[in-house]
Amino acid sequence: MIRIITAVFIMAPFAFSPATDAAQAQAQAQAQAQAQAQAPERAAIDRQLRAAIERKDVPGVVALVTGRQGVIYQGAFGVADVATARPLAADALFRIASMSKPITSVAAMQLVERGKIALDDPVERLLPALAKLPVFEAFDAKSGQYRLRPSTKPITLRHLLTHTSGLGYAFTSTTLRDFKPRSGEAYPLGPLLFEPGEQWWYGTSTDVVGRLVEVVSGQKLDDYVRRHIFAPLAMNDTFYNVPSDKAGRLVAAQQRDGARLNGTIVRQAAQPGLTVPRPSGGGGLVSTASDYGRFMRMLLNGGELDGARVLKADTVAVMGQNHIGAVSVPAHKVATPRSRDFSFIADGRDKWGLGFLITADQVAGKRSAGSLSWGGINNTYFWIDPSRGIAGVILMQFLPFADPQALAVYDAFERATYRLAAAM
Repeated sequence: MIRIITAVFIMAPFAFSPATDAAQAQAQAQAQAQAQAQAPERAAIDRQLRAAIERKDVPGVVALVTGRQGVIYQGAFGVADVATARPLAADALFRIASMSKPITSVAAMQLVERGKIALDDPVERLLPALAKLPVFEAFDAKSGQYRLRPSTKPITLRHLLTHTSGLGYAFTSTTLRDFKPRSGEAYPLGPLLFEPGEQWWYGTSTDVVGRLVEVVSGQKLDDYVRRHIFAPLAMNDTFYNVPSDKAGRLVAAQQRDGARLNGTIVRQAAQPGLTVPRPSGGGGLVSTASDYGRFMRMLLNGGELDGARVLKADTVAVMGQNHIGAVSVPAHKVATPRSRDFSFIADGRDKWGLGFLITADQVAGKRSAGSLSWGGINNTYFWIDPSRGIAGVILMQFLPFADPQALAVYDAFERATYRLAAAM
């Protein structure tokens, strides 16, 4: 053993030539110069986010920017709980809600790659309850009277991944909000708002995708995503059920007090539990900025991260393409106080891929056209810009969704991110 160690030390000086040493020194100098050039822009992001806390626009925020090679920026500001003023740390755990949807979509596309299911397969073959769901033919909001008819088109996996299935949420549809089935009638998976493929409407489609993943794989959803996504990507702080030893890192559930846009943010009286009785494809995950950054970096790198391949590069490319054709994504008017209107969508111009909103327009100082994005109801948001090789995630934790002040913080963060990117 001593001889082997000695041999290593004797051989080490000969491992590098003077030319190699000079190249390394030059690379280090370039890296230091680049870091110095970027420092003012990183400090500018800090100032933007810190100022939002000082103005009391939001109680706390964690933000992260990643490129293809690694994290470019990360910062944490404010408090994790307005009631206790517990400081917010970079490794804080957030309930990311509908930011679970892209993860479930990746799980489904893994099964497509393996030939277990196809995008245009009628899903009723695996989930018979989805066969010939009724569609609203008429609904009178005043009387509550309605008329239904059987759907004529089968729902496919593509419809589900693109929110063109006809399924909605009560908070995005006044019809579903006010609908009350007649005595003796029950519609656990419907009715549909329209025939599959005819429109885009945000709803429970990805919940059904999660159930499909279970049926096709033979595994519970939480087991599947842990084994096939979280473990390979080393997303060790992403789960449906929060381990008790990590509960202290969980950010409190909070909300704006009253209907005023600038109302004080308060802690919700009832806090969600640490466990989810029935993991759902459409929401329910808890994660960190760092973990979600790893998920985004995998997509920036064509399905691979640190030697672990989660998807084929071709599959990632397909997920980022328009899969709704001439149909467009509308900027929703919402139906309940849990959310403000979806004003962050380019009404009638944006498209949808297999799990992501696709930005149609290049806005000066912001993401490129073709970027992928979405968010979660507690004001958590992300975007992935493949053409620039950059992605960002910003995590807050309060209702309502699309809160104007939260969106303003998001906008300022994104703009500061591209100023940082320009300095790279």
